[in-house]
Amino acid sequence: MGAGLIGTSIALALRERGVEVRLTDPDSASLRLACDLGAGRPLDSDAGERPADIAIIAAPPAAVPEVVADAQRRGLAHVYTDAASVKDGVIAEAVRRGCDMSTFVPGHPMGGREKHGPSAARADLFLGRSWALCPTAKADPVAVATATELARLCGAEPVTLSAAAHDRAVALVSHAPHVAASAVAARLLGGDDTALALAGQGVRDVTRIAGGDPGLWWEILRNNPGPVAELLEDIAADLHGAAAALRGPGRGSADTADAPASDREYVLDLLERGRRGHDRIPGKHGAQRTPAYTVIPVVIPDEPGALGRLFAAAGAAHVNIEDVRIDHSPGLPVGVAQLAVLPEAADALSRTLAEGGWSVHA
Repeated sequence: MGAGLIGTSIALALRERGVEVRLTDPDSASLRLACDLGAGRPLDSDAGERPADIAIIAAPPAAVPEVVADAQRRGLAHVYTDAASVKDGVIAEAVRRGCDMSTFVPGHPMGGREKHGPSAARADLFLGRSWALCPTAKADPVAVATATELARLCGAEPVTLSAAAHDRAVALVSHAPHVAASAVAARLLGGDDTALALAGQGVRDVTRIAGGDPGLWWEILRNNPGPVAELLEDIAADLHGAAAALRGPGRGSADTADAPASDREYVLDLLERGRRGHDRIPGKHGAQRTPAYTVIPVVIPDEPGALGRLFAAAGAAHVNIEDVRIDHSPGLPVGVAQLAVLPEAADALSRTLAEGGWSVHA
């Protein structure tokens, strides 16, 4: 129920696993496009069919309780879940509206893109991602098991937690970072063409998520105001302190009792805390990102098959590529593949690639 980016991606993932899917959306154009993409058939075309195993409400947070209540009144499914990125307010309103909380298992797949609409949907959007499930105390175990199976069919890893814990967590790892990225991206409006021509991968990485739909993000933020505002205040305090430290000696953190002794130390402390925080982000399979991978930059031509040949060369060297990033060179017919490998495999891969004619920069 909802054929946007998330709903259509869920439908496509389920279709790949042979699941029968029916779709509905208040926007008829989105519904037609999702169906044309192979995500399913319109729900209305199967009037009178028996209830579905599960109904997924992929709608903005404010709309979810009403849609759940209406779907339950119509008896559309045995189990109901949603994909909204906030949970506490959704659950409270669902209870107020009289939704049957034994069959409603609130959820949130932790996958998305800066693009929106069914045309941006991908069947692999949730592959390897977490999928939060926030069942209430009234949830039927069978309903929880069904929602869990849904997440796994989409290639995600179910994580069960309370609604309040979920909202605090997503404020930290999603909502506040989006606002911070938008604040950085907004500064680019004042840059001239010369400055923007110098944009590299760093600013693209920092601002990528700022390309999201502002209306949708306002809906998300206003439904999780407390945790997001608290984090933004903390971020603002760090930025204010860094700005003051850079402007002059002795002004970095004069109002903070436990402040570093100098402006230089204040900025270094912020950068170091940032580095340590970055290192806490789980890597593959949820493991901590330690020890750090060795990154091998390899120049690759911008032509069909180049990346495939590079991976084949790594495979021939019996080296697993743990992660990869492509840095493009504006205006040039080449790019740089940043290959992340285990430190003990770095020398062998560099040597093999160089012998194969690749331009390797250790």
